[in-house]
Amino acid sequence: MTDYLQVSTVLATRQDAAYLARSATHSRLAAAAQVIGPVLSMTWHEGTLVETEEWQLVLRTRVERFDQLTAYIVDRHPEPDPEVVGVPIVPGTRSYLDWLDRKTSVVPG
Repeated sequence: MTDYLQVSTVLATRQDAAYLARSATHSRLAAAAQVIGPVLSMTWHEGTLVETEEWQLVLRTRVERFDQLTAYIVDRHPEPDPEVVGVPIVPGTRSYLDWLDRKTSVVPG
């Protein structure tokens, strides 16, 4: 089991993705965030394959912060039921993971 996750979601606009990246990092729910895009997405919606352009938001955090980060994203996401997924970070450099620990601490480190 890993102690660290890369968490992602997608948003319709660069502005929405940047806002969530900035605010989640500022709140120390994530140590770092990247906004990637636009990306082309294919999704099944009500029996039809839908093609959209979206912005991917990727955040790194600790497993113990995942539920808080997920609630934060869902609460601020413009979609009613956004995709939020976490992928384990295995492995990672010890110095980076130590930095991630410090940046996602409640007390600044």
